[in-house]
Amino acid sequence: MDKAEHDGSLNFLLRFILLISTSFCFVFSQTTQEQKVQPLKPTIIKDNSGLSDEEIRKVATQEPKSSISKLSWENLSPKADKYDWIQTKSGEWFKGYIKTLYKDNLEFDSDEIGLYTFDFDDIKQIKSYQIMTVNIEDIALIRGIIRFKDDKITLVQGDTKYEFNRNQIISFASEGQNERDMWSGKITISLDKRDGNTKSFDYSAKANIKRTTAKTNLQFDYLGRISQKDDAQTANDHLINEKFDIYLTRDFFWTPIFSEFYKNTYKNINARYRAGAGIGYIIVNHKNLEWDISAGPAYMHTEYVSVENNKDTVSSSLALEVSTNLEYKLNSKIDLEYLYLLTFSNNNTGAYSHHMMLTLENEITSWLDFDISAIWDYTLMPQEKENGEIPLKDDFQFLVGLGVEF
Repeated sequence: MDKAEHDGSLNFLLRFILLISTSFCFVFSQTTQEQKVQPLKPTIIKDNSGLSDEEIRKVATQEPKSSISKLSWENLSPKADKYDWIQTKSGEWFKGYIKTLYKDNLEFDSDEIGLYTFDFDDIKQIKSYQIMTVNIEDIALIRGIIRFKDDKITLVQGDTKYEFNRNQIISFASEGQNERDMWSGKITISLDKRDGNTKSFDYSAKANIKRTTAKTNLQFDYLGRISQKDDAQTANDHLINEKFDIYLTRDFFWTPIFSEFYKNTYKNINARYRAGAGIGYIIVNHKNLEWDISAGPAYMHTEYVSVENNKDTVSSSLALEVSTNLEYKLNSKIDLEYLYLLTFSNNNTGAYSHHMMLTLENEITSWLDFDISAIWDYTLMPQEKENGEIPLKDDFQFLVGLGVEF
């Protein structure tokens, strides 16, 4: 690697670290300023019983004495002792730890089934051992032990109990013993290396990492590709997206900040930055189909590799970003995911561009998937290079790889 390539890689790494650091600072500043932004934060109902978490758990597991003698052995259920328990409508019980619930998807971590996502409509009972924070629509954030049965959720705080209907739940999340409990993600990697008459190396990767609480969702997405043939590089592009959502109701969320970093030297883009804010709406949230849309203004800054004489290598403009996400469960093992993100800006920054990705996830085990992704990137007015060459408007990529969930 020559000095120019080394400096370019170092510059990319520094900008990436800056983007991530900025997002973290924003998220944690939101947390510390919780009391100052009253319109965006529901009331927090805390436990004032004076009991310890362990004492609250004992209260939650007590059955009314008058009903114990009437219970048959078929109706007896496991006690939430050191683990959370969930029961599906088929009657099966699962032991483990509840991570989050949002958009009616319940993430559950178990030694037997690994990290698994249940559809909330398939859940019959929940008995949590962990202290959970539940976001109840238009009411409050309530901390307590969860008891869920017959489409009713009960939150236990010592001798105080709160009861709500299923359709009032926006989300809930484990308070966790440490920061790691709030994070989850998936990484998909594809490698192809050849030696002999033809020497080539192809690397592509896709990653999704998120931090979820009862009221927020911070998400990072990465898509990258490096290709080399006979010691000559043929592709080098990286796309990083960040999005921070705050849940307002079961259907609405707002995004105080989203950002993007994009680098594709073969498309004459040395670095492109975009940041903005927006609002989103969940159009469909059924058992097998989830579909949401969001939009908002943004500011875009682009640095080109080379340009025509007398033109500036740097261009900035205001922009409008619109995105939609769709997830469809074809069956118990195969999921279809679709992402479409389009950006309108001025002519100097491309005028119109979109990023489209269609992914077919095939579950092999609870933590391992076989993924097939088709990706289409488009720019209406790519910037002409110094030598007069105009990059192609379309970029296509086909990614086949193994995805690991954690």
